[in-house]
Amino acid sequence: MSSSAEQLTSWNDTPTREAIVTFVESVVATVPPEHRIAVFDNDGTLWCEKPLQVEIAFILERLAQMAEKDPSLRDRQPWKASYERDYAWLAGVMDKHYEGDDSLVKVLMGGLLQAFAGWTVEEYGAAADRFVRENEHPILNRRYCDCGYVPMVELLRYLEANDFVTFIASGGNRDFMRGFARDVYGLPPERIIGSSNALEYRPDDGQGGSVVYLDQPDVFDDGPAKPVRIWSRIGRRPIFAGGNSNGDVPMLRFAGGPDHRAFRMLVLHDDPDREPAYTKGAEQGLDHARQHGWTVVSVKDDWNRVFAEG
Repeated sequence: MSSSAEQLTSWNDTPTREAIVTFVESVVATVPPEHRIAVFDNDGTLWCEKPLQVEIAFILERLAQMAEKDPSLRDRQPWKASYERDYAWLAGVMDKHYEGDDSLVKVLMGGLLQAFAGWTVEEYGAAADRFVRENEHPILNRRYCDCGYVPMVELLRYLEANDFVTFIASGGNRDFMRGFARDVYGLPPERIIGSSNALEYRPDDGQGGSVVYLDQPDVFDDGPAKPVRIWSRIGRRPIFAGGNSNGDVPMLRFAGGPDHRAFRMLVLHDDPDREPAYTKGAEQGLDHARQHGWTVVSVKDDWNRVFAEG
């Protein structure tokens, strides 16, 4: 068993940290390693998602480029919001989703499908990786790739040191995360579960062919889709699950099941001095936490630092 004091140094000595350590110690003593599965949401759980999710900012850049070349797109959403840098419209997409209204999500997804149709998976991954490394968060004045929460990365390492296998299970695009997840979180691409576009293999004259994106949807990995995707990819229930929003509730409820106790945690963004503070889109999750005894991680009280220095 790995000592928590060596790895959870960005966590204050609070009941939250104690609860994590107590659970892990009990698991090491009672649960075989093959059942030690941990899953985490990405946006708002492992890195900053406000005022605009990083992937949406990436999509915005691509749609704005398309509207620059084709003026006929400038009066159509989501190209209109992208071209005009209407961040309020774009930020409201996920706010409405977490309130149960997916009308804007469908509009955004329609643009996204057209934005990357015909791209190879390598082209898309390289563009996503380049975006998070070369662009800065509009409020934090640090590169997007430096917006990972240090305490959560420490938690990933602590769990892995105690024979957990850690996964990301996010509503974000799987291939968008795969480009940077190893450097930001230390997770390889095969441990990323997320939303996806439809794909097609296209052969060529001896170069191995290409897998390309179609202008068709595949899966939006949020809400009830998360447990389904986790099971289809892993074949086991997680016993440790972390999220921050209403869309993570089904994933947290799925953890454990009839055979094992589970640790369910929600990250509460309550520290306006160190990052954007908000609860919008997390109301149902916080209600479930109060009703069912889930652990709520306070950014303000439980973390002595949020981001890496520099």
